Amino acid sequence: MSVATAGARTRVRSDDAVVAALRARWRLWALLAVVVGWIVIWWFAEGKHTLEISTSAITDVHARLQDLSDSVSNAFASQSNWLVAAVNYFADKLDLWFTRLQHLFTVAPFPRPLPQVGWLGTIALAALVTFAVSGWRLVLLVVPAFLLFGTLGYWTDSIDTLLITLFCVVIACVFGIPLGVWMAHSKVVTAIVTPVLDVMQTMPSFVYLLPAAILFDIGPAAAIMVTLVYAVPPVVRIGAHGIRTVNPGVLEATSSLGQSRLQRLTKVELPLAKRTIIVGVNQTTMAALAMATIAAYIDGPGLGQPVLDGLQRGQLGTGFVAGTCIVILAVMLDRVTTAASVRAEQARRAGDRRRRLRRLVLVIGSVGTLIALYLSHIYVWANEFPSRPDLGTPISNAVDDFGTWLLTDLSGFTSSIQTGFTNHFLNPVQSVVAESPWFVTGTAILLIAAIVGGVRAFVASVVCLAGIYALDLWYNAMVTLTSVLVATVFVVAIAVVLGVAMGRSLAVDRGLRPLLDAGQTIPPFVPLMFVLILFSSNRFTAIIAAVIYAVPIATKLVADGVRGVSAETIEASRSTGANRWQEITKVQLPMARGSVLLATNQGLLYVLSMVVIGGMVGGGALGFDIVKGFRQADYAGKGLAAGITVVLLGIMLDRITTYGAQRASGSSQPSSRRLTRLRFAERLAPNRGRV
Repeated sequence: MSVATAGARTRVRSDDAVVAALRARWRLWALLAVVVGWIVIWWFAEGKHTLEISTSAITDVHARLQDLSDSVSNAFASQSNWLVAAVNYFADKLDLWFTRLQHLFTVAPFPRPLPQVGWLGTIALAALVTFAVSGWRLVLLVVPAFLLFGTLGYWTDSIDTLLITLFCVVIACVFGIPLGVWMAHSKVVTAIVTPVLDVMQTMPSFVYLLPAAILFDIGPAAAIMVTLVYAVPPVVRIGAHGIRTVNPGVLEATSSLGQSRLQRLTKVELPLAKRTIIVGVNQTTMAALAMATIAAYIDGPGLGQPVLDGLQRGQLGTGFVAGTCIVILAVMLDRVTTAASVRAEQARRAGDRRRRLRRLVLVIGSVGTLIALYLSHIYVWANEFPSRPDLGTPISNAVDDFGTWLLTDLSGFTSSIQTGFTNHFLNPVQSVVAESPWFVTGTAILLIAAIVGGVRAFVASVVCLAGIYALDLWYNAMVTLTSVLVATVFVVAIAVVLGVAMGRSLAVDRGLRPLLDAGQTIPPFVPLMFVLILFSSNRFTAIIAAVIYAVPIATKLVADGVRGVSAETIEASRSTGANRWQEITKVQLPMARGSVLLATNQGLLYVLSMVVIGGMVGGGALGFDIVKGFRQADYAGKGLAAGITVVLLGIMLDRITTYGAQRASGSSQPSSRRLTRLRFAERLAPNRGRV
């Protein structure tokens, strides 16, 4: 063989390898081409046709929304038609029932100087209910949690938060579970209800506050209504999923016995789906708790008020202690509802002796609870929580001292970090996205949607971008999109590092998971206080706050994906001599692509839900428009337009990442262990020749 022939064959093989690499990663190269083309066009057309308007500008669209807002508000005030009257009647009844609950546990009903049930009766009742639904182990968590509410100085606020959360969860389950059952049995209902649930779940929680304040004014009624709207979707979706996943063979067997549809539902489907439905109740409880604290902005009762006061007055310690109570409450509710999902199965496995013992304990506990309720109703010492010991004051003082140290010793250094990041990264990225001509940015987003998520993502993006354009807030939407994307990049990077560590090490998982749980449950206002001290009010502060809020859920999803890679695949990679880095980057992360994209999806949505809070601390753009519309009645129309724009952004980003995750998951699984070994060997040693 001549040297020329050998060289020609080598070049052909090299060209084939390049073509194969391009085909294998065509989406990545296509994305790169779109971004490069976008930057080139921006370079020549920066600042032209950006659709920017001033912060005080009110367009015709905003004026029409303002008129709509005023007309709806007037209709609710005058109860001018039956639908408005019905909604108002329902809200008034909710307010009345909740007020009666407060008179039982937290608010003194006139002329009585104290609530009907004091701290001793409340704790005894909580312990009895916990034992009945979740077992004795959870009693050891619930009782100390209630005692901490009092010793930290927030007994009344904590009980108010618990009451409004449970009140909304009960109502959400009463309406949500039947709706989930209906969805499971009807494709038409599913097609109608699913888009509504999508909007309810992608809408940032703060966006609910403006229409609620317009319709119901501020107070407990508005807080209950927004909490209900935010909390209903999980129990509906998960309940429908539980009914759909009942074994078809069991359903066929029951049908052959002549059972009616109602009998099959009550005696087969609901019992078999009970555990899944309780999981939905758990998620609804967490959503209700999150919204119950945010509803402090519309004068909702509970722990949200001291947290909000701490943020507004710069009282770091006050907000931190109240936020700690919220974390304790969230952990308690999560563990109780999770244990309740497996309680029935444990009871069936228990012997007769244990069942008799449990009944005896329930009887004795009921008697003790009645005595505690009587004592707390009659005696002041059992009604008002003791003022000693006081754990809240020293913790608050210590946190205030820590905040002072941060402000005096670190704020200068952190401010320089903020300035450098903003000038050298955030501003250039925002300029490309927001300062490009609107049609260039829109086209680039549509191409990215098609490449990542396919036709369905492209169509959804067309609809959402058309809506954003029609609402006359295009420029502000692009500024917000920039902050969301930058924050999401940080979220995903941190989540991948921590998630891989958790997925590969059970010890790391056990160490980090409690911190992630606390990060998910603590109100975003609490870490925001520390961030404000370090970086003051600006876009960078809003981004950091969003990252802190979104990292926990994204990290958990990545960890679950990495942990889900089969042991056979890991063994195959190790048998080829892969080191730890190669195992992570060429096996575990590629095999967990679906989970990483799902983490990106959830990170995006969690970051987007912080847009309004970002507007409060200098984030500007849509967040500022929503806050201004909430605070000034003349800008309610523009605030509503901004809220709808945020929803459209959320739906668009959700569809792109969701469909992208589905495509990645569909192509990430190997067909066999043998194929896995061969592919991994080719990745590690491309120069060994063809296998």
